[in-house]
Amino acid sequence: MRVVTCAVVALVLAALALVQIASDAFAAPVAAPLSLPRYAPMPFALAVYQALDRAAPSDFVEATLAQYALQRGDVADAKRHAVRLAPSSTRDELLGQIALRRGDRGLALTYFLAAPDIGELQGEAVRLARTDPVRAYAFERSVRDLLARLQTHPDAVAEADWIMGRIAQRASARMPGARLAWLTRAREDDLAAATMAPFSEKYLLAIASAELRLGDRRAARRWYRRLRSVDPSAQLH
Repeated sequence: MRVVTCAVVALVLAALALVQIASDAFAAPVAAPLSLPRYAPMPFALAVYQALDRAAPSDFVEATLAQYALQRGDVADAKRHAVRLAPSSTRDELLGQIALRRGDRGLALTYFLAAPDIGELQGEAVRLARTDPVRAYAFERSVRDLLARLQTHPDAVAEADWIMGRIAQRASARMPGARLAWLTRAREDDLAAATMAPFSEKYLLAIASAELRLGDRRAARRWYRRLRSVDPSAQLH
C-alpha cells in the first residue's frame, strides 16, 4: 500500500513539475534575462497545455492558449479558446483584442467596456482626440461614469477627469469660437481630479495651469502654493 501511495505522490509531483515548466515557458516573453523561464522549451509547454486542454480544460489553460495564439497572430485559434472561458473580465479582454485584430473597433470597445479594460479605453479616447476632440470628450466621459459606477477605481476616476481636461484643452485650441467654454470645462475636470487625488502633483499642476489659462492668477497662485507644499521643486508652466 505504501508503495502505491508513494508512486501516486511521485506521479502527481512529476505532473505538477511538468505544468510548472510549461507555465514558465509561456511566461518567457516577460521573464527577466537569464531566468529559468527564458530557457523553458515552448514546444514542450504547448504540448503540455494542449494535453491539459483535452483532459481537464480550465479557464487558466484556455486563457493561456488564447493569449499565445494572439501572440502568434492566429486569431481563429485565439477565439476558439476565448469563447470557452466562463464570463469574466479576462474573457471580455481577450475577445476585445480578437475583435481589434479583425478590424472591428466598435465590437472591441464593447468588450473593453464590459471588462472594463481601462488601458484600452483610455487609449481609444487619446486616439479620438487627435482628430475629433468633441467625440473623444464624450467617450472619455462615458468611461469616467462607468468607473464611478463601479466604485472600485477611485484613482482611475481621477485619471479620467484629468484626461477629459486634456481633451477639453485640445478642443479649445481647435474651436476658437468655443474656446472659453472648453477652457472652463477643462478647469472643472482638473478640479475634479485634484479634489479626488489632492496629493497628486500632476493634477495640482493641471488645475493651477487651467486657472492661469483662464486668467485667474489668484486661484492659480493658490493651487501653485498647494503644489509646492507637495513638491517644493515644482514649476508652474
